[in-house]
Amino acid sequence: LFLSTFTLAVSAGAVLLLPFSIISNEILLSFPQNYYIQWLNGSLIHGLWNLASLFSNLCLFVLMPFAFFFLESEGFAGLKKGIRARILETLVMLILLALLILGIVWVASALIDNDAASMESLYDLWEFYLPYLYSCISLMGCLLLLLCTPVGLSRMFTVMGQLLVKPTILEDLDEQMYIITLEEEAIQRKLNGVSSTVEYQTVELERELEKVKSKKTNLERRKKASAWERNLVYPAVMILLLIQTSFSVLLVALNILYLLVDETAMPKGSGGPGIGNASLSTFGFVGAALEIILIFYLMVSSVVGFYSLRFFENFTPRKDDTTMTKIIGNCVSILVLSSALPVMSRTLGITRFDLLGDFGRFNWLGNFYIVLSYNLLFAIMTTLCLVRKFTSAVREELLKALGLDKLHLSNNPRDSETKPSANGHQKTL
Repeated sequence: LFLSTFTLAVSAGAVLLLPFSIISNEILLSFPQNYYIQWLNGSLIHGLWNLASLFSNLCLFVLMPFAFFFLESEGFAGLKKGIRARILETLVMLILLALLILGIVWVASALIDNDAASMESLYDLWEFYLPYLYSCISLMGCLLLLLCTPVGLSRMFTVMGQLLVKPTILEDLDEQMYIITLEEEAIQRKLNGVSSTVEYQTVELERELEKVKSKKTNLERRKKASAWERNLVYPAVMILLLIQTSFSVLLVALNILYLLVDETAMPKGSGGPGIGNASLSTFGFVGAALEIILIFYLMVSSVVGFYSLRFFENFTPRKDDTTMTKIIGNCVSILVLSSALPVMSRTLGITRFDLLGDFGRFNWLGNFYIVLSYNLLFAIMTTLCLVRKFTSAVREELLKALGLDKLHLSNNPRDSETKPSANGHQKTL
């Protein structure tokens, strides 16, 4: 649990590092000779980037594998059972895993690039092997962000709609409360009348009762909400989300044009003017603030999209119902996403801040075709997800108009939900 908490802290540091660097650069530009900010300089920020990279490597390749193997370990046969035996078995497993990965990389290097320089570089673990391995992990994280972020950008509208109170336009909340109360009482009477021997019916009715109670709670919350909260906050938040998403797509489209025209737009194109020498944004402090807001918005969207993907849907942590193995997996996933966030922000042109430390040593950042393809895919996938999100209601109405709604093409499982009555006829609820 301590190692997982430390990994989450490193993830938070990796996320906050880029906004901190951007705002530090603007502060140094605004107050270059101020005595009270002399501690804020380029060497400090450069050291923080190196520390973030070091701790990310440590958590990914040492601490989290140690935590997983420690959970699975029992101690070698013949040794006295206890913490020492489990730690010994875990260390042996880590050493064997490191030797296995080294052997695989050695064989792959011999097959692909069999020369003296390639073999000698493998001896230098600190300067070549670990940054190269971390570069591969970062590339995987950027590809995962390419899947998660467009889905999350469209999913954010649904999530905020669930958290906020929607306007009650052409709706009678009192009537809905009356109907849901009658439905709850009917299910409760059925539950009281069902024999305890029929277990599957009891479980089914309890599930329905929980759903009805949840709907009733939402209706009560909507009824208690003030007119300002219903009619002003919800539209304002939705418009703000739409503006941020559109602005992100616009920045990516402009970055694609820059890549085609100017070579310095590449993430690894230039070393940059340095900390405190020039503004990273055209609009100065306001532009830097907008960049920071967009970076946080992309991170939240990527996490929402990660847990919305069908493959990771069962990976979502739940209160009092999450195993330690699943917690470790979630920590590793969030660390990979947060470590790849600065790289993705620089690759998409959200910010012009040049990556420092080991973050800027990734070989694939200098490949024009990879960077251009990444920008194009992000813009296309985000646009498609948003179009699909905002045309789903129109699509369902067209299906109903054409009579195709009976084929159950709708995503809503309750549209065709029917319940058998006692006399054998079907009744639609």
